[in-house]
Amino acid sequence: MPGVPYSDDVIEAAVQALNRPGRLDGAQRVVASQAPQLQRILNAALQESEYFGSAHQEQLLQAAGVADPDARVDAVARLVAEETRIAMLVGVAVGMELAGELGHRRED
Repeated sequence: MPGVPYSDDVIEAAVQALNRPGRLDGAQRVVASQAPQLQRILNAALQESEYFGSAHQEQLLQAAGVADPDARVDAVARLVAEETRIAMLVGVAVGMELAGELGHRRED
């Protein structure tokens, strides 16, 4: 997929197309059947980026150590939301590369 220039408008239209009901059903079936392999790829990508290294551990300990229960829940919720965003972005990158690989195989 690298080297394919997509305009912002083309990308926006494609993202909007994903909002159609049922559009993701087939992809969800594929992902569910390949979940263990995809999980390993996601974990490897996160390890390579060192996202879950010492800085992450420090943030986790800091959030868990907040004395006020409401503030602690808020801190943990923010950390989980950030982890979710990072994992989603890495997952999208993996999906784009997978689509590229499948496209190359189709051409062969």
